[in-house]
Amino acid sequence: MKGPAIPPERRLGKDAVTALFIHSCFQFGASMSGLFLNLYLWRLTEDLVINAVYNIILYAVTPLAFAAGGWLAKKKDRMMTYRIGIVMIAAFYLMVIVAQERVPDFYILFALFNGVAAGFYWTGYLVLQYDVSTDANRIRFLAINMVTFNSAGLLGPALAGFIIQRNDGLQGYIIIFTLAFIMFVIAAVISFRIPMVETHHKAYYLKLMGEVMQRNRRWVKALYGFLVLGLFQGIMLFLPNILLFQAVNREDWVGYLGVFFSGLTVATGYVISRKAQKENVRQYVFMSTTGTVIGASLLLFGVELWSVLVFMIIFSICNPLAINTLTSYYYRLIGTLPLKGQLRIESVVMRELFLNIGRVISITLLAVFGSDEGSVWMPVILFTAAVMQYALVMLIYEKPAEAAGK
Repeated sequence: MKGPAIPPERRLGKDAVTALFIHSCFQFGASMSGLFLNLYLWRLTEDLVINAVYNIILYAVTPLAFAAGGWLAKKKDRMMTYRIGIVMIAAFYLMVIVAQERVPDFYILFALFNGVAAGFYWTGYLVLQYDVSTDANRIRFLAINMVTFNSAGLLGPALAGFIIQRNDGLQGYIIIFTLAFIMFVIAAVISFRIPMVETHHKAYYLKLMGEVMQRNRRWVKALYGFLVLGLFQGIMLFLPNILLFQAVNREDWVGYLGVFFSGLTVATGYVISRKAQKENVRQYVFMSTTGTVIGASLLLFGVELWSVLVFMIIFSICNPLAINTLTSYYYRLIGTLPLKGQLRIESVVMRELFLNIGRVISITLLAVFGSDEGSVWMPVILFTAAVMQYALVMLIYEKPAEAAGK
C-alpha cells in the first residue's frame, strides 16, 4: 500500500534505522527463546507458581538494573549500557544451554541474572529511542519500531515451534536457545555501528527525582499510568502461552499462533505509523482499553481454546495502540522536565520502576489466588487488570499547545 509522501521532518535518520535493525535481530532471538522459556520451565516442573516466582524475581530486579544501567549510561554512554545488556542476555541463554534440564534447580539465579541483563538492555534501548528520534517523527519511529519488532517475531515463534515439535524430549528447546544466542551476538556486533556520544553532563540525578515528582504532577500521573499498565502487562507476559499450550498441547501450534498474533500487531503498527496523531492520546487509550476489556470478559465464561484465541486476537490489535501512545506521550513529557533533556536517562529509570511495580503486584496476585490451572480467580484477575486500564484515560492529558506541536 502506497500512501502520501512522508514529510522530511518525519523521516528517520541513519542511526534510527540502525537501531531498528539491531532491535529486530534482538527480537528474532527473543521471540524464539523468550516465548518458550516459560513453557520450558512449565514442561520441566508443571508448576505455575515456579513460573510466577521466576517472573516476580525478574521484574523486581529489573528496576535496580535500570538504575545501575542508567548510572553507567550517564557516566559513559547509553551505548555502553546497551551493549552490556545484549552480551549479558547472550550469556544468559548460553547458561540455559549448559544447564539444560537443571534450569529449575537454579531458577532463582537465572531470574536474577535475566533481570539484570534485561534492565541493562532496555535502559540503553529506551534512551536510544529518545536520542535517535525527534518530537516530529517519534510517534512514527515508535510505530515502525513496533512493526519491525513484531515482524522479526513472526518467524521466530514458528521456527521455534517447528524445531521443538520435531525433536525428541526437550532437545528442541536447547536448539532454539542456541539460535537465540547466535542472534544476540550478531546484535551486539552491529551495535558498534552507532557511535558513542561524548557529553559533559555526567551527573546522575536519580536521587533528586523525588523533588521533580513534587513539582511536575503531570509527569507523576504518567508514572502512575505505567504502574497501571504494568498490572496488566505482568500477567500477559507469560500467562497466554501457558494457556495456549494447555489448550492445544503442542509447542509448534503455540509458535504458529504466535506468528498470527504478531501479524495482527504488525498490521496495527503499520496503521498507527500512517494515521496516528499525537493529539488523540486519550481517545486511543480509551479505544484500546475497551477492546481489551471485551476480550478479557470472554475468559470469565470459561478458559477454553475459543475464548483464549478471541482474547489474544483482540489483545494483539489493541495493545500496540496503547503501548505506542503511552510511550510517545511519555517521551514528550521528558522534554518538559528541568535541565532541558538531561533527565532523559533518569526518566527512563523511573518509568521502568513504576512499570515493574505493577508487574510484580499482578503476578503475585496470580500466584497467590490463581496458581491452580482450574482456578476461577485466574480469569477474574486478568479481567480486573484489564478494567483498571481505564484509569490511564484519567492519568494522561495532552495540552492543546503541545498537541499542535507548538
